Amino acid sequence: MRIRLYHARILTMEENCPIFRGEVWIQDDHILRVCRYEDTVPMLAEDSWDEEIDCQDNLLMPGFKDAHTHSGMTFLRSLADDMPLQEWLEKQVFPLEAKLTREDIYDLAKLAVLEYLTSGITSIFDMYLDTEATARACMDMGMRCVLVSGLNNFTSSLKQVESDFCRWNQEHSLISYQLGFHAEYTCSKELLSGMAALAERFHAPVYMHLAETAHEVEECRGRYGMTPAAFLDSLGIFAYGGGGYHCVHMTGEDMEIFRRRGLYVITNPASNLKLASGIAPIAEYDRLGIPMAIGTDGPASNNCLDMFREMFLVTALSKLKENDASSMDASKVLRMATVGGAQAMGLTDCDVLAEGKKADLILIDLMQPNMQPLNHIPKNLVYSGSKTNVCMTMVGGKILYRNGIFHVGQEPEEIYRRCQEIVERLTAGA
Repeated sequence: MRIRLYHARILTMEENCPIFRGEVWIQDDHILRVCRYEDTVPMLAEDSWDEEIDCQDNLLMPGFKDAHTHSGMTFLRSLADDMPLQEWLEKQVFPLEAKLTREDIYDLAKLAVLEYLTSGITSIFDMYLDTEATARACMDMGMRCVLVSGLNNFTSSLKQVESDFCRWNQEHSLISYQLGFHAEYTCSKELLSGMAALAERFHAPVYMHLAETAHEVEECRGRYGMTPAAFLDSLGIFAYGGGGYHCVHMTGEDMEIFRRRGLYVITNPASNLKLASGIAPIAEYDRLGIPMAIGTDGPASNNCLDMFREMFLVTALSKLKENDASSMDASKVLRMATVGGAQAMGLTDCDVLAEGKKADLILIDLMQPNMQPLNHIPKNLVYSGSKTNVCMTMVGGKILYRNGIFHVGQEPEEIYRRCQEIVERLTAGA
């Protein structure tokens, strides 16, 4: 399949590469060429293209990488709200999750994929109860997904994690797998030592929820005399890199561990606000050169899977926390949402628009009031952009969403109906 995208403004997200006018050629699942109109480019014959799309001077750019998700939690959207974190987990989330079947998670993940596509998200870093269900949903819909284990004392096992790691890193081009566990506070020391051994065996990075709340950090100090980051590092968890989701309550020692180990901070500002967890010190991470990415978290703790809202909150909350309107330039935040996410997820062939990279890209409608005037397009995306500006989302060279229409092999109304039935069954008698 060959697709020509022409008459486009192009933001490749490569270092020091400003927006230019040109076209992008796609062959199967990768980018064949990125062409500048001012360059002399040998054109292919018209009959070489299966499809040609006039971008009408709108913006082509890499898709957003949602670097922390729990896709199967869509059933909890607006069902478990306005509660403290521990009460939210123990009284709403865990009891309802215990009733889920594999097929439930499959259908619920499909609903999340529809929303990701409308937000220009082309890859997700997903941690949930059943990797099989999430992987199958993403494969069936054409979504790129990096799975990560939610291993804890109650679900999964080290044996299952090892099996998933070996399976999902070779079974399908859209699916990959990273080692991980839910959090320090849901795992025994013995289980965490076993995870460190897996990291050593595979020379692989490890990811987990980390320092999300002050309560979590203080409990870990009480158990081990160290913060979660320091304790996990002492076990060898971070020997081959990885990162933490949230990282709101980090000490100077924690930050030094992250800097020295090259670990990723994956911030989730909307979720942290909704659960009153706090504001992550993003500007300090930036000053220390700690790599960062952005995630929406799940639809229960955020409700809205929207990378435009997350980007705005990253920069706005940093300005508030630092009492400095120059804190976290919007261009850095846009990089976190694209290149940073790809690198955190191990998707080094999905980070920028360039020859040989995966054809995971989006088309942004600039001809709407919130994008005008075009003084600074990247900053427009962060400060005033919205889902309504996404007019096309392509993953692996396939157009999955275009002009409000999904091309995912199933009618969205059918997905909505099945998810509603799941919710009604789970909450019956509650």
